[in-house]
Formats: sequence, structure tokens, C-alpha cells
Amino acid sequence: MSSFNTISIDKLSRLMGTPKCPVLIDVCTDDDFACDPRLVPGAVRRPFASVSEWAHEFKDRSVVVICRKGLKLGQGVAAWLRHEGIPADSLEGGTVAWAEAGLPMVPEAKIPARDSKGRTVWVTRSRPKIDRIACPWLIRRFVDPNAVFLFVQPSQVPAVAERFGATPFDIEGEDVFWSHRGEKCTFDTMLEEFGLVTEPLLRLAAIVRGADTARLDLAPEAAGLLAASLGLSRMYADDLEQLEAGTILYDALYRWCRDATDETHNWPVRK
Repeated sequence: MSSFNTISIDKLSRLMGTPKCPVLIDVCTDDDFACDPRLVPGAVRRPFASVSEWAHEFKDRSVVVICRKGLKLGQGVAAWLRHEGIPADSLEGGTVAWAEAGLPMVPEAKIPARDSKGRTVWVTRSRPKIDRIACPWLIRRFVDPNAVFLFVQPSQVPAVAERFGATPFDIEGEDVFWSHRGEKCTFDTMLEEFGLVTEPLLRLAAIVRGADTARLDLAPEAAGLLAASLGLSRMYADDLEQLEAGTILYDALYRWCRDATDETHNWPVRK
């Protein structure tokens, strides 16, 4: 059970990947972080000593503060945030306990450079259907909640990437890091590179792969995802509106993959 003003690893892991996940702030010292340069999925780094200067960024948000062991830095920063009127807890046991529990951690080296506002910026082809909705969902839920996604004409992706400091994804080309590899999708690539290989996400990856590569036999749910994705693409002319709608779809699929695969439904309930 969590203590007052702290949150347990179990509780945070259940919130992760859902719309209800709080903002996660890593305040490990540079020396501690250098010993294990990985982040709890979705966390952003902030210096503990200047909390009074950056606290305002998180007004009207719930926060979980993460340090190495869940002691003075995490609890101190959380207390300061509460002083600023921001609901904040510290993670029990910190990153050490999270890693020892075998929970996923994202290598900082794999996260693209951030812009002046601390956001990763990504660019891909316009008119997304499956992989180009699944990947942004994964990034915003497990890597960078504030990530920016630019959808442009396919021929302009490389130039936009160069001019706007964006990371291209799900486009063809031998020099494109975030793309299909063999029979696997860009979603698979991101799971592997970001260290997010968990059972629910692997189950979701099979559904995405089946829908995205015309191999509907990979998962019974792939045909449903394909149908829903093509329907959304015809409902929305604006790619960002489609992304927002698709995010809800992937939120639901993820919760099914994590919590509901054994549940069935039938009618009548009672004979």
C-alpha cells in the first residue's frame, strides 16, 4: 500500500499507457542518471534544484515525481509542487525499484532530440491509416506525451525532416531508422528500440502488423482494426483530427490486450 503522498509501482504501472496517467517527472541527478540512462516510460527530465522555476509548466496537472530511490529528491520536489498547488506524489522506490520489478524503461539515447519546448517532433506521410496512427499513439502514451506529429506529402517528408528538425517515421528508405524491418511494422520497431516489449503491447503489435500488411491471419482482431482504420480515414479529412479519433481506438485496444482478452460476451445472458 502506498504511503501518503507517494504512489506504488503497481498503481503507476496500471495507469501507464492510459489517458489517466499523470505527468511523470524524472529528477535524478545527472550522475545517478548516467549510471542507468533510462526513463520510466513517458517521463520527462527536470533538474530538482530549479523546481521553483519550472513548476508552473505543470499547473492543472497531476504529477508523479521520480528519483533514484524515492527518497529526498522525489519527495522534496513533490512537496514543492504541492506548495505551488499542483497535486504531486513521489514514486515509491524510484527508478531502482521500477527496474528491479522488471518493468519497461526507455533508453534516453533512443529518444530523438527535443525542440525548444522539450517536445520530440516527428514527420510522416499524410493520410495515415494504421501504422501512422499506432506509432503516434505509442509515442504519446509511453515515450513523449507532448510529441508533435507533422503529416505532409510523401515526397516532402525528408525535406521537412531536415528543415524542421523532425524525425521521419514509417516511410520507405534504407536510411530511415523508424520504419518497417523485414515483415515487421514501424510499431514493432518502436517497441523494440524503446524497450517496450511487454505482453499487452506485443499482442497489440500483432494486430497492427496483421492489419497494416494484409496478413489478417496474424490475429483475429486485425480485420476489425483494418475496418475501423479505413472507416476513420473516410470520416476525417484532417489528419490530426483522425489521429485524435484513432487514439481513442488504440486506447481501447490496449486495454483489451492488457485486461480483457479472456472475457467473452453472449446473448441471451441467461437461458
